Amino acid sequence: MTPSTKLTQLRRLLVQHQIDGFIIQRGDEYLNEYVAPYAERLSWLTGFAGSAGLALVLEKKAAVFSDGRYILQMQQELDSQCWEHYHISQNPPVDWILSEGKNTLKIGYDPRLMSEKDLKSFAHPNITMIPVNSNLVDAIWVDQPPPPSHPIVPHPVEFSGLDHQNKIKTLQEGLIKYDEDAYIFCDPASICWLLNIRGSDVPYTPIPLVYAIITQNHVSLYADSNQYSQDLTRFLGNNVILQSHANLEKDLETLKGKKIGFDPVQTPIWFIQTLKLHQAILHPRENPCMLSKACKNPVEQEGARQAHLRDGIAVCRFLYWLEHEGIGHNEIEVAHRLNEFRKAAGGTYYQEESFPAISGVGANGAIIHYHASPQHCAVLQENQAYLIDSGGQYLDGTTDVTRTVWLGTEKAPVALSQAATAVLKGHIALSSVIFPKKTTGSRLDVLARYALWQKGLDYDHGTGHGVGSYLSVHEGPCRISSLPFPIALQKGMILSNEPGYYLLGQYGIRLENLLLVIDADFPNFLQFEPLTLIPFDLKIISKEDLSSSEKEWLNAYHYLVMMKISPFLSKKEQEWLAKICSPIT
Repeated sequence: MTPSTKLTQLRRLLVQHQIDGFIIQRGDEYLNEYVAPYAERLSWLTGFAGSAGLALVLEKKAAVFSDGRYILQMQQELDSQCWEHYHISQNPPVDWILSEGKNTLKIGYDPRLMSEKDLKSFAHPNITMIPVNSNLVDAIWVDQPPPPSHPIVPHPVEFSGLDHQNKIKTLQEGLIKYDEDAYIFCDPASICWLLNIRGSDVPYTPIPLVYAIITQNHVSLYADSNQYSQDLTRFLGNNVILQSHANLEKDLETLKGKKIGFDPVQTPIWFIQTLKLHQAILHPRENPCMLSKACKNPVEQEGARQAHLRDGIAVCRFLYWLEHEGIGHNEIEVAHRLNEFRKAAGGTYYQEESFPAISGVGANGAIIHYHASPQHCAVLQENQAYLIDSGGQYLDGTTDVTRTVWLGTEKAPVALSQAATAVLKGHIALSSVIFPKKTTGSRLDVLARYALWQKGLDYDHGTGHGVGSYLSVHEGPCRISSLPFPIALQKGMILSNEPGYYLLGQYGIRLENLLLVIDADFPNFLQFEPLTLIPFDLKIISKEDLSSSEKEWLNAYHYLVMMKISPFLSKKEQEWLAKICSPIT
């Protein structure tokens, strides 16, 4: 089915439902970032495969909206005869709808795929939002895959660090504090953390597709019945009731007149509409698991260190292979080789990639979230910049690292080296900062950008995101971004540090480590511990532009990498790493 045919069929459904347009969210019924194949509605309809965005289809026009990471990707993947494309913050979808010029428009949406916050972004006197309980894309997607239904498995306390019964008890005490009869969880990662369970329903993220309702007496878990096992039942205990998805709506009806807590950002609007229909008393508040999940306990922190040690071994071996044998392989082959190194180093701990590797050489590296495909895949050649952003899911931790390396023997161009040096200076500034408690990530973001700004350069993405403990590689509620955000960084949080610079049509540079927030030597101050143990490529760095303190930091970091990683490498790899990590003056 061609893009034009898909749009024609969807527009026929607009007429049948007596609406002027329909919103296609990039997400699933759990508001996940990464989704199972059945939920790739945006990609199937439009051809755009980014992990964030939405499409709007009106009678005579259609558009896709995403953020700055995906502007170039939209240009490449969308059929311009069918789809317009826009930066979602610079051209809000509601403004695009109003440009149709009609006095009133009825816009349909799937209430299971949209949060209350999402819905409010379309609020306007001239727009009436109409819930459509059967997704219009599903109606025309004739070969849509079925939803996954893989086994739910226990996540032992040796990895989680805290028994799930204790977590449940703490949350039940919170219900009493807020005088709530129940709290609804729609975020599978939070449910996984709370119950110490994992799954494999979603690529790259070890979660099952589940909901949960916690009361002052028990927890009801909702999944497909064939996902449960006797081992899981014994592990969870008698106060966790295993329910079928088919029972969810009936159980919501029983909450009539009761006070129900929910997170308005993480809860599909369908739940809110259903609870209102049954006259429940709604109490919006932040997901009580979020902050506890983000602040890793000592067992999770040590697990992260061990996962990053294995990851460092794998990526160092890969970088050695890349320097000696990488030229002539294409971007997909190189990313596959890195995954093989991770499998070998990770042993039984390694499960899968934590996201699709971003493997881009030359101009492709300038596409922030580039995805190589058999139809669009470059071969690595000498004297180019190569960007590899990748990560692994280990039973004891989740990793995410980006390195940009210079291929070949010629000296890197001066402009590239100056930009890469500015990126590294920003990375060092953020890594080495000591900051007072209650500091938010938005206050630190400028450190990563300052050196770039002094050269008139910048990047159109956040500087850091939270990372889970064998959960999502993108985890709230913490982040480092220029956008104001109220959540302060706290001890135990794991965040990325990934400034970059992207020159359209030529190259991309991004340097990323994961950092653990720890206590500083000063009372009431915090600092970062680097978890990632992988050297930076100094062939793209202008060493004379680094200050003495920056050189000191870089030498100390490379010494740490060498001491931790070298014992696990072959003799030739050790010699290579020693050269890469040799001190600079």
